[in-house]
Amino acid sequence: MSYIGNAPISAAFLTDTFSGTGSQVAYTMTVAPANTSSIIVAVTGVLQDPSTYSVSGTTLTFSAAPPTGTSNISVRYLGIPASGVTTTAYRTVTDFTATAGQTSFSVPSYTVGYIDVYRNGVRLTSTDYTATTGTTVVLTNACTVGDAVVTESFYVSSVLNAIPATAGSVSDSYIVGMSASKLTGTQTIPKTTLPTGSVLQVATNTFDGVITTTTQGVPSTITNGAQVFSLSFTPISATSVILVQTSTVAIGENTNFADICWLALWDGSTFIAANSGSVVYASFSSGYNAAYTSLNNSYAAGSTSTRTISVRAGMNSGAGTVYINGNSYANYTGSSARIQMTVWEIAA
Repeated sequence: MSYIGNAPISAAFLTDTFSGTGSQVAYTMTVAPANTSSIIVAVTGVLQDPSTYSVSGTTLTFSAAPPTGTSNISVRYLGIPASGVTTTAYRTVTDFTATAGQTSFSVPSYTVGYIDVYRNGVRLTSTDYTATTGTTVVLTNACTVGDAVVTESFYVSSVLNAIPATAGSVSDSYIVGMSASKLTGTQTIPKTTLPTGSVLQVATNTFDGVITTTTQGVPSTITNGAQVFSLSFTPISATSVILVQTSTVAIGENTNFADICWLALWDGSTFIAANSGSVVYASFSSGYNAAYTSLNNSYAAGSTSTRTISVRAGMNSGAGTVYINGNSYANYTGSSARIQMTVWEIAA
């Protein structure tokens, strides 16, 4: 068939089908029709007059039970009511018939400044009545018996809380939650809001080679030993924890087999902690002894100021030369392995 313009679009009416039992009069429909005229009911192919049944919500009730049959009751919907729609009355009209001398009229709640008053069909000016309470209207001149007084109030809506249709116009303070399926693209989470135990940042420093020093003494004096690692570090949060870990470092000394080696952790000029290791090998070639130790220490960041985190190594006493990260299988001054310091900032 040819059409002038677009071809018509058609769709089947929604239909419910029930099976009669000979005794059942009430059936539950898929949707709630507006009234009995909104559906066409047929029993065994015979259309039923709307006076023979009633509807209440989704319940269809026959005045007499339909006969027994399989799918012998058909309910066809002529229209489906809109769902989830909230209607608002934007205009409210109230009619009064005045008594002799009446001036005050109780009206539905209104917004001051958004009400009109009519008397016998004539709209009154604002000087002819007072409407300041939101519930009453008082006329300046008293009515005569039978006067027709009409109030017309208007609902005032606000769009102050509407969401603008502009990208980036809604800040995160207005968002309560969002399903994971709505999160697409790259998301940046403020590190200061991460839960306790989250890693905020990691920095590393490596060293290859051998360091020697003759300055021996206790690790809590920054001039003792030699610096092995050093890096600049700026905490993200003052309340976080800084964790410093190092590889195992070999430390050798050629004069006193009873010496104790150490690694010392410094934050700027502040001594944090030290870890020591007794000599474990005392018979290397050329008379060298050796010991091994590492650091695994944590402390409070305290501030977000940039600081230099360093690790020093040395021996507690003696007058010989200390070899740090040497090859203990030869003469302790040969080739060496790469060692590393790792600094973690952890949310607390």
